[in-house]
Amino acid sequence: MGQEISRSSFSEEDFKRFRDRVIAETALLEQWMADGVLDQGEAMAGSEIEAWLVTDRGLPSPVNQAFLRHMDDPLVVPELSTFNVELNTCPVPFADGMFDHMHEELAALWQRCEVAANREAAHMLMIGILPTVQQSDLCLENISAMQRYQALNEQVLRMRNDQPLALDILAREHLVAEHDDVMLEAATTSFQIHLKIPPQQAARAYNLSKIISAPMVALSANSPFLFGHELWDETRIPLFEQSVAVGASDYSKRVTFGVRYAEHSIMECFEANRDRYPVLLPQLMDEPVESLAHLRLHNGTIWRWNRPLVGISENGKAHIRIEHRVIPSGPSILDVIANAAFYFGLTQELMAMEKDAEARLPFIDAKENFYSSACRGLDARIVWFDGQEGSVADLCLQKLIPQARAGLLRLGIGTQEADRWLDIIEARAASRQTGARWQREWISRNGKDFPAMVRTYRMRQDSAQPVSAWKI
Repeated sequence: MGQEISRSSFSEEDFKRFRDRVIAETALLEQWMADGVLDQGEAMAGSEIEAWLVTDRGLPSPVNQAFLRHMDDPLVVPELSTFNVELNTCPVPFADGMFDHMHEELAALWQRCEVAANREAAHMLMIGILPTVQQSDLCLENISAMQRYQALNEQVLRMRNDQPLALDILAREHLVAEHDDVMLEAATTSFQIHLKIPPQQAARAYNLSKIISAPMVALSANSPFLFGHELWDETRIPLFEQSVAVGASDYSKRVTFGVRYAEHSIMECFEANRDRYPVLLPQLMDEPVESLAHLRLHNGTIWRWNRPLVGISENGKAHIRIEHRVIPSGPSILDVIANAAFYFGLTQELMAMEKDAEARLPFIDAKENFYSSACRGLDARIVWFDGQEGSVADLCLQKLIPQARAGLLRLGIGTQEADRWLDIIEARAASRQTGARWQREWISRNGKDFPAMVRTYRMRQDSAQPVSAWKI
């Protein structure tokens, strides 16, 4: 979860002093990068998953405050709305058995959350966009009681001169709407993968994460409906981009795929933060410059689909993580862990074997691949290395899944474990049944009864089967 702040109103002096601290902390991070004093320790894996609280009928249940009291767990925290929560997993090193461990940890935490939700007559649900959420649900009465969220809403509207946010999403149907606050963002829940990596490798990991965003979003798509409209396979992508739009150019959009690859260093992202992005939350903190607290808070208000993060390791040194944000929540715990295995394995293999990947796939093609895959899912046709073209599904089956297997072996994952998790990805690609495809087919067969669809979806989610095995 993003850092909490102590108030939601700020003066011009607050903005100036905050910006000065961002400048100083960016200079310090750059010096640490040059001097090699950042954490050089082993790579680590982590994740966070955003979830919905729903009623028996499958409608949003705004009870996260009581739910969090029942949980009393630092790994489970609020999200923007009172019907969303975030579950965090503990970081783990890459080793045989790690994905089984991640699955066991998340499954146990999920079950505890379900018990706590039941105490408020609610249930847990992991899905990118809840098909039953209405625009009227996304109101300030349902914003979580954190100063950070109140301030975010105030500052985004300030930057927009209090003009409403505009939605315009065109696909099978066309959704056009206006909204008076940032609560549209609450409709977008994700599974975010974290890769802690030695800083000298961070720029390549960042670039490769951009390159594989297209197959990742196609394989995991789980958000085809919003406000009763049938839209992109992963409608969460345009919805999030438009939900905090501040009238910026491509060089300063708050939610963005970016404008180019990192050329020399991951510092280029933090320099862009300093130079191109107006401060949103100028909370001044009484912390030493070495904590990089203001740099990290500012970075937390720029939601790149692949976002470099600075954290503090147990040894007190700063480290670099890549946060891969393109994947929606759900459909099942098995599916999200399989997504993580595919991401880590494919990233590792491309880092080892594709030394000139950025030259072989121009950035403009990687960007077009991403949006095409978010819109059309596994049926999207994309361009790959050296101008190869084909459907995402065929690319995954013929090339990327075998590469991910090889990458997992490089990371020390045993053959049986690698096969067990990537077989889930392979079955999904072969059947073309993602969460988005299952939802579309259910509605096609049964009509737009979204509450009934959500109830059926929750039953399938509780069955401990990956989505490729779900029946309509």
